[in-house]
Amino acid sequence: MKGVLRNIGIYAFSLFFLAQVFSGVEIGGSITTYIIGGAVLSIMFVIIKPIINIVTLPLNFVTLGMFSFLINAVILYFLTVLVPSISIKAFVFEGFSLAGFVIPSITLNTFFAFVVTSLFLSISVGVLTWLIKK
Repeated sequence: MKGVLRNIGIYAFSLFFLAQVFSGVEIGGSITTYIIGGAVLSIMFVIIKPIINIVTLPLNFVTLGMFSFLINAVILYFLTVLVPSISIKAFVFEGFSLAGFVIPSITLNTFFAFVVTSLFLSISVGVLTWLIKK
């Protein structure tokens, strides 16, 4: 039970982080929306993701694991369908520069908004899980 609540909290905080970082991720409502979104995400990552991984195993093998970002994007799409107050839409990434590295501003359509959001969701969940296990 403790692990389930921890996963819900991690996914809820990751959704909050994504809503703050990306202008295309909109989560209406209050903290209950984040908790419901975290619960739905944790259920989908436990039940739906293994099934999709088995079905798409050849594609994941050929792309050396890069297809998993598209699987996560599909799961995020299912989240926006199941929880109507969470939406991901096209947005403009303003870009930034840090220590001589420059990332220019990029306009992302809806598909790439889901892919980029799923990438950063995976990163934030991984970092939070690593921090909590320490």
